Amino acid sequence: MIKEACVESFEEAILAEKKGADRIELCADLHLDGLTPSFELMQKTCSTLKIPVMVMIRPRGGDFVYSEEEISLMKTDIDKAKKAGVSGVVFGLLTNGNQIDIKNTRTLAEYAQPLPVTFHKAIDLLENPVEGAKILTGIPGITRILTSGGKTTAKEGADVIRKMTEAVAGKIVVLIAGKVTRENLNEIEKITGGTEFHGKKIVGNLTSAAD
Repeated sequence: MIKEACVESFEEAILAEKKGADRIELCADLHLDGLTPSFELMQKTCSTLKIPVMVMIRPRGGDFVYSEEEISLMKTDIDKAKKAGVSGVVFGLLTNGNQIDIKNTRTLAEYAQPLPVTFHKAIDLLENPVEGAKILTGIPGITRILTSGGKTTAKEGADVIRKMTEAVAGKIVVLIAGKVTRENLNEIEKITGGTEFHGKKIVGNLTSAAD
């Protein structure tokens, strides 16, 4: 079982590693569901932690429909992430019609190489996340999908998560999110059949070392 802790500060990253996280997703502004962190934070975290650090590439809050200028900005942020020594990048792009933006996802995944890419929870906004997962298997460089099965929590989305896992047939890892905590992790593992899990409290509370 892989536990990926979602963090927004150096202190949280250090604490997550200490508490047993296997991997970090580093973001800024988690109140906006995660934006690209600063280069300084990326570099400091990557140079200190021994576990892999994935970095969010998201230029603003709101929807996941990006302009050409924003795509260009995301490329610049991917360059910074590479320079900082990250283990992979995380992004998700949709069209105005609420489908996966295949063209720009392919462009950014190619640009990110050799870094692996996680397509994030933008997939949960699709009418059919299972079909979305199938589409992503055809885009080189996408190695994970972060999802709660189109629902608010992994528990609610468990059936869809299992269908997504079947749909990708081992080509992509389904990284399970949605209120996954240290306390409910074993239960969610059982009902989803997953192997990789993601959450802000997946190794406990990161505001103090005591918990």
